[in-house]
Amino acid sequence: MSRFLLVVPPLTGHVNPTVGLARELVARGHEVAWTGTESVLRPLLGPDARVFGTGTRAFRAQGGHGLAAVRSLWEGFIVPYARFTAKALDTAVREFRPDALLVDQHTPAGALVAHRHRLPWGTLAPGAMELGRPLRGLPQVEAWTTGLLQGLWRRAGLPEEEYADPRFSPDLVLAFTGPALTGPKPFPAEYALVGPVLADRPADPAFPWDALLPGRRRVLVTMGTLAGELGADFLARAVRAVALCGPEVQAVFAAPRELLPELPAHALAVDRAPVLELMGRGALDAVLCHGGMNTVGEALAHGLPVVAAPIRHDQPFVAAQLTASGAGLRVPFARVTPERLAARLHAVLTEPGYRRAAARVGAELLAGGGAVTAADRVEALVANGARPAEPTVNPLV
Repeated sequence: MSRFLLVVPPLTGHVNPTVGLARELVARGHEVAWTGTESVLRPLLGPDARVFGTGTRAFRAQGGHGLAAVRSLWEGFIVPYARFTAKALDTAVREFRPDALLVDQHTPAGALVAHRHRLPWGTLAPGAMELGRPLRGLPQVEAWTTGLLQGLWRRAGLPEEEYADPRFSPDLVLAFTGPALTGPKPFPAEYALVGPVLADRPADPAFPWDALLPGRRRVLVTMGTLAGELGADFLARAVRAVALCGPEVQAVFAAPRELLPELPAHALAVDRAPVLELMGRGALDAVLCHGGMNTVGEALAHGLPVVAAPIRHDQPFVAAQLTASGAGLRVPFARVTPERLAARLHAVLTEPGYRRAAARVGAELLAGGGAVTAADRVEALVANGARPAEPTVNPLV
């Protein structure tokens, strides 16, 4: 049996899909551990998960739209997080002695450690943004991101002549999505689009299940873990939109209470919602979200139509694919009015075509095989991987 080390950032949407994969690997007799910010990972993974902590520090909040958001992501998080975690990741590899690493694209230090120790590694692609070369039409921006990655490579003490993009493993790029949300473009053989990986998550005993009113249409409103203050204005408009929908629609807002105005009497607000449990129990009829790949994929896998208000990164692309599939609608995040948003919510809640399309697209996504197919590809990664006798020495570690 093999040992797998998952290298993930402290971002809920990036961690959650790895839980089902890890459980499938453990069920097959493998050992699994994670490395990252333990204060974030532990509540998501549960008390029994093995976590090699990389320490905790504050990173610049992501902001902006378009290219400003890309710059904010790279300069404010990806690069400083890679530098901050480099030594801890190396220590984790030396202690756990994995047979392979599975590395999120937002944690390139994991790929650099794999190169240093000559270990097989696979990519975990968290969204559509990095499944190809999304910035190829902007060569200066693409060159800028490449320069940042090359700088991390040099800082890791790796031979410059061996440079390879740490976002893309040559052996496995594992994406928890499918062609319905990425488009029909062909992918190389090392790409595995397995669809959503659904797994039970640690329960939230504080969720007010008894406050879910019978006979109502229910909408989950979530703008992801990174919207922060940027989402406050949108959430205020969403609250008004739900009120305009009338008492027959009950909203569950998954957002910090301080970002929300006064709610209608029948609406709920929780800091963290048990999303998959709500979906699995049939407690929802639609989802209003930011168009993140995980949230959209999970909703569609449960046959729920989506209204998407994309903010940045791959979210506009996912929202466009969603709309094209007929499984939901897109609204402009920055300028949609409460009245227009209420009309969009009313449409997906009452027009049966959206639910039928959501069920069809969800079935297409689930046909990717989920955790079973993902584990098959991960096992093949180890079976086909070669490991030289001597690792590369990094003078900085």
